[in-house]
Amino acid sequence: MERELFGGHRELDTGYARHEMARLNISFRGMARRIPHLVAQSVRLAWATDRTALLLVAGAELGQGLGTAFGLLATNRVLVELFAAGPTPERVRAALPSLLWVACASALIAVLRGVSTAATGRLEPKVERAANVRLLRPVIHVELADLERAEFRRLLDSARYGTDSARRMISHSVGVLNALVSLAAAAGVLAVLHPALLPMLLLIALPKGYGTIRSARRMYQSIQVWLEHLRKRHQLSQLLTGQEAAAEVRVHGAGPHLLGHFERMSQEHETEQARLARAEAATDLASSAVSGLATAATYGLLGLLLQGGVIPLAVAGTAVIAIRNSTSQLGQLVRQVNHLYEQSLFYLDLEKAVSNAADRAMSTDGHVLKRAPQEIRFDHVTFTYPDRPTPAVDDVSFTVRQGQIVALVGDNGCGKSTTARLLAGLYLPDRGHILVDGTDIRELDRASLFQHVALIDQSFMEWPFTAGKNIHLGRPSDPYSPSDIHRAAAYAEADAVIAELPQGLNTLLDRNYHQGVGLSGGQWQRMALARATFRAAPIVIADEPTAALDARSEIAAFERIRRLADQGATIILISHRMASCRHADTIYVLDHGRLVEHGTHAELLTRPGSRYAAAYKLQADQYAHVPGPAAAANVDRGDRLRG
Repeated sequence: MERELFGGHRELDTGYARHEMARLNISFRGMARRIPHLVAQSVRLAWATDRTALLLVAGAELGQGLGTAFGLLATNRVLVELFAAGPTPERVRAALPSLLWVACASALIAVLRGVSTAATGRLEPKVERAANVRLLRPVIHVELADLERAEFRRLLDSARYGTDSARRMISHSVGVLNALVSLAAAAGVLAVLHPALLPMLLLIALPKGYGTIRSARRMYQSIQVWLEHLRKRHQLSQLLTGQEAAAEVRVHGAGPHLLGHFERMSQEHETEQARLARAEAATDLASSAVSGLATAATYGLLGLLLQGGVIPLAVAGTAVIAIRNSTSQLGQLVRQVNHLYEQSLFYLDLEKAVSNAADRAMSTDGHVLKRAPQEIRFDHVTFTYPDRPTPAVDDVSFTVRQGQIVALVGDNGCGKSTTARLLAGLYLPDRGHILVDGTDIRELDRASLFQHVALIDQSFMEWPFTAGKNIHLGRPSDPYSPSDIHRAAAYAEADAVIAELPQGLNTLLDRNYHQGVGLSGGQWQRMALARATFRAAPIVIADEPTAALDARSEIAAFERIRRLADQGATIILISHRMASCRHADTIYVLDHGRLVEHGTHAELLTRPGSRYAAAYKLQADQYAHVPGPAAAANVDRGDRLRG
């Protein structure tokens, strides 16, 4: 099944998937060595977030350990009184004070456990919030080219799990601390009762701990064996029930076909799970048998000590209780350290991502642009994407001056959008220079350049917020003013879209929420135009700004964009529709990243062998030769395109 659909067994290539086998690669000894480091790591994180809560947790856990030790000693005194000579009523009365102390110790432990739980609950969300902010603060300033690198994306993917891991590390560390304190308390009590009892604790606890590790590892490994299989089944389930593939699932009959694959994959998994369950049962039985033999040997030794009169019966009873508690705590310790170790790997990725993001951040200490750029000049600029063998922009030189309309045209993949992003400062050139009023863009504080740029991207952002906030995010540093937002919407013809929304500007534009509303592609594009208008920037980069609009709206939108130039704005226009570029001051034609020709619309149409003229004629002719009754209307549209 996997070969037909997925090309065979393939592992998920994401950041978080790298650590899923981590617990299989750590030994009992290695785990023991890591405990101090892992707990110290959590303590440092918590100390930086909420010291009071951390101290409360530490004090409560230490108090529980002392309470456990005191309770065991009080229990020993109870047993001494009960096993003493004399009438039963007298022995019970003699044991009552010690029983009262046992009750007090139990009550104290319960109170301290509540204090620890409350303090941990207060600490965990603060740690998670601090970890999230610590990651996001540098990431939003990372160079766009670095953000698009596959290795950094994988690291960032894993680091996102690190924010949740930071929270979980707190509870796991508390569990480790609780188990360690309880073990230390039990060991201390046994040493007080009789020094020979301490090795007995190891005899019974270590085999049980080793068995717990083996059992946990086998269970974990059984999940890993079919983890990718489970993911693929889940992906099939999502495809069958989601909206993205709903049309083809129904029209093409892909639904029943994929459902058959899902069912057969499920049956394969059921068979494998049954086999793994039998193997797990056998391993658990063997582990329990070894632990049982160790327990029997330990109790046998305890019996010999009793028979020889080395220890009294009361001490033996207390020792049994202490050993049983210790065995349970050791199992908890192993599980908590297992979890803590795995979570720490994701947290280390968060630390690494924060460091890498800081190293890859855009410069903030360069020259600050205090006014709108008067001139931006490309001087033999070359830029290559990290995952591409050839340059996206290759040795390009041109100049853009304030108030001009500059059009970038060419076939798909010719480098138009990349050139625009270089001009906006989103990318830095690999070779050559981009000079902003004579200053190399590498020497600028690019945040100050961004202040002068409005971007209408071809993959315009559909923010899952209210309609008003979608427009306000054009310049979020300004106050939220409904009147200004309405003005920007009216200029971009988005006011008609807002008028149809049930709550106007307060309508949530996300169908995943209750009473959320979805927009069409054309409506979203109007919102993007309104957002750029609200930004009121002196440089407007419009990358296919009307691709989703109808013909009338497209003409109106281009007219509004051109009108911004009359107001002094610099317009960088990218469009496949050549007719929309005819009013540009200069048209630059790109081919495979190279600048192959430039000029005005009229100059390029009359230039022999012009690529622009050939493309323009090709687009115009497709309207002139449409057969049937619609030909007249389309020819009229073609005449408008010819201008």
